[in-house]
Amino acid sequence: MLRLLKLEYYKNIGYKPFKIFTGLYFGIFILLLFIGLVDFDLLGQKINLKEQGMYNFPEIWNFTTYTVALLKIFIGLIIIYSISQEFTNRMFKQNIIDGLSRKEFIVSKLLSISLITLISSLLVFIITLFIGFSYSEQTTSDLVWKESFFIGNYCIKLFTFFTFLMFITILVRKSTFAFLLLFVLWVGESILSGIEVSIAKKAAVTKEAIANLKQHFFFSDLLPLHSMSSLIPNPTDRLKIVQALVASEHNFDYPLKSFIMCLLWSGLFIFGSYWILKKRDW
Repeated sequence: MLRLLKLEYYKNIGYKPFKIFTGLYFGIFILLLFIGLVDFDLLGQKINLKEQGMYNFPEIWNFTTYTVALLKIFIGLIIIYSISQEFTNRMFKQNIIDGLSRKEFIVSKLLSISLITLISSLLVFIITLFIGFSYSEQTTSDLVWKESFFIGNYCIKLFTFFTFLMFITILVRKSTFAFLLLFVLWVGESILSGIEVSIAKKAAVTKEAIANLKQHFFFSDLLPLHSMSSLIPNPTDRLKIVQALVASEHNFDYPLKSFIMCLLWSGLFIFGSYWILKKRDW
């Protein structure tokens, strides 16, 4: 295991995009977590996320994980480029000739993905606690840990996304094609989701039925990108100003279906990547 991690390290350490995107990721990562301390001008009204409750326990777990998850594409770029380089520079073929098995190749990529995911999750966990204890209105134990499960969801979301990128990059081999395929799949899922919601709204007769569409089953909920997205809901619904407008408190139901689907998709992406490597004549 250590040998495979060292192999990945030496492959990427001299790779300039790796250094650039890693630096951008962690730099913006830290800045975004403190963005709630800045005043925003929204329709002539100043909004401060800290004053709106985003730094309060337990809401802060939702806010930090959702915000930082938006940056996952930076690490995704590294994964796509590094894997595509394996094939365009014939490093994969040379590694196989030198005795590296296809299974070890997949394991080395999974170790890198897992390490990045764990480091990112640990940083979010530590910084969330720091910000929360610094700015939260209440720091009782039950509130502090009430929604800490968002860290686990964040970890699963990143791992699933990175294995997804590994799969499509091994499938098409070229980084440009991998980006194009990712975009097409994202657009396709968005269109399908929009169509399903539109049909459901037309079928719903009352306003109450329309309001409860979140409990409605949609096929798009089972798709990979939508499953990942559903793991961490948009925290803006929890802003005090939003709850005042809708005259109700935010209700959160744990996305168990999305959690299970992400685990299943991760397994399929890993198996699919290995299967492609075994079946293709490289």
